[in-house]
Amino acid sequence: MVHSARPGWIEVITGVMFSGKSEELIRRVRRAIIARRRTQVFKSHLDDRYTGVYSVTTHDGISVEAHPVDSATQVMRDVDPTTQVIAVDEAQFLDEGIIEVANTLANRGLRVIVAGTDMDFRGEPFGAIPSLMAIAELVDKLHAICVRCGDAACRNQRLIDGAPAPYNSPTIMVGGSESYEARCRHCHEVPLVDEFQGKLL
Repeated sequence: MVHSARPGWIEVITGVMFSGKSEELIRRVRRAIIARRRTQVFKSHLDDRYTGVYSVTTHDGISVEAHPVDSATQVMRDVDPTTQVIAVDEAQFLDEGIIEVANTLANRGLRVIVAGTDMDFRGEPFGAIPSLMAIAELVDKLHAICVRCGDAACRNQRLIDGAPAPYNSPTIMVGGSESYEARCRHCHEVPLVDEFQGKLL
């Protein structure tokens, strides 16, 4: 936990899918509410899994009410002046403006909690999360269990009809266990596509 004479700071919860990022965000939000801190939760409108866009929900069904947004500007616009703690889930789906928004709110004295995966299905940096990790006072990178070998999973394995998705697949595809698996570095697969023949290499 961060302790300071000035209350504002940024926390980032990141890691692979199925590692408990949303669960950890919900835990921190609930503790803030117990501590009587005025709290708001935002999430990308793209994430409508499980119970729709009006809550942050874990894969196990634990949830907290949330306000869906489609841009960093909307987060800034909808923050209540009395809010002390702001949480943003699935922040990798928001634009790069979320970096400035998080900094601005922290400088105003808010505790800013951001959750999101830091790598896309290719194993490459995803959205604004890596930059948020760099400017945050506190970063927690969580791991899941590799479904193949049981080691610590640090990659998001995207599946299409049960097979690894090729490198040129769209970066954003919202899904759960039907579309993704947690895998370690060595079990992670991203086939390349022969651009001339359209075949997997």
